[in-house]
Amino acid sequence: MSLLEVHNVSQHFGELVAVKNVSLNVEEGELHAIIGPNGAGKTTFFNMLSGFYQPTHGHIVFDGIDCTAMPPQTRVARGMARTFQITEVFRELTVRENIRVAVEVTQGLRLKVFRSRQQAAETDERVDELIEIGKLTGKENRYVGELSHGDQRSTEIMMALALKPKLLLLDEPAAGMGNQETYDTALLIRRLHRSQKLTIILVEHDMRVIFNLADRITVLTEGEVLDQGTPDEIAASEKVQVAYLGEQHEGA
Repeated sequence: MSLLEVHNVSQHFGELVAVKNVSLNVEEGELHAIIGPNGAGKTTFFNMLSGFYQPTHGHIVFDGIDCTAMPPQTRVARGMARTFQITEVFRELTVRENIRVAVEVTQGLRLKVFRSRQQAAETDERVDELIEIGKLTGKENRYVGELSHGDQRSTEIMMALALKPKLLLLDEPAAGMGNQETYDTALLIRRLHRSQKLTIILVEHDMRVIFNLADRITVLTEGEVLDQGTPDEIAASEKVQVAYLGEQHEGA
């Protein structure tokens, strides 16, 4: 059984069909990329996966359980975490404080005024571990709002990782970044995939990131699956080149 099974999901907004009969399977340990032109339905599809939208048709099975009607917080509790196109962090807090919030939520300590010395030590240890994984050492006491976009994104991803997800959904993590920040973010995602053995679904417009990281790729266009396959198969697909990759090349 795949970790995630999506069966013929569709999303209608009145007469507008944003996503139509999309199916895919994601295996445990896989990095699966979703690509497509603007308006292809990628974010709508992500919103269905993470529970912000309930599909009009079809169903979603995560870790053996039908989660089609589950709200986002229930999916998080079952092991699904997500980041967003616009970085969601507490800009007025430090990196350490941001990550601590997520760690305390995971440990069930967020609403506890008093905690044991052992609980406090375990929290500190996990926060330090995530700061190191995110390559944020030396920046942990700076306010997140002062940091570069790349470091803000790393902080957000570490907050998601603090939730100990089985599946991490990354929505355009390199959006708005320059070349160096994009490279650093791609390295972080590679480390999470390989060293942390995370299953990841990635939406991204930067084809350098996609083709260097993904195990498999699903191409959406006008809300439907155009093609699926390995990076080599997608790169060789004439219909993908015409509908998306060729379009990107012409606009370069």
